[in-house]
Amino acid sequence: MKKTNLLLSTAVTSLIALGASGMANNVSADEMEKCYGVAKAGGNDCQTANSACAGTSTEDGQADAWVFVPAGTCEKLVGGSLEAG
Repeated sequence: MKKTNLLLSTAVTSLIALGASGMANNVSADEMEKCYGVAKAGGNDCQTANSACAGTSTEDGQADAWVFVPAGTCEKLVGGSLEAG
């Protein structure tokens, strides 16, 4: 269980770093994609099937919660999917 938490934590940290570097490089919205299943609890970018707004996911790695990441990144992340689970 601890290894899974470490992997998820590493993936989310990578997302934050990639997002910050992407913003610094003026990545356009067309170069971003929704990535499901990698957001930390309360760290989703928009609504899920069970919540109405950003920051309301209830668990780490929630399958229907998503965050924007640079295009081509999502499927490289542990647990990342381009479709809601």
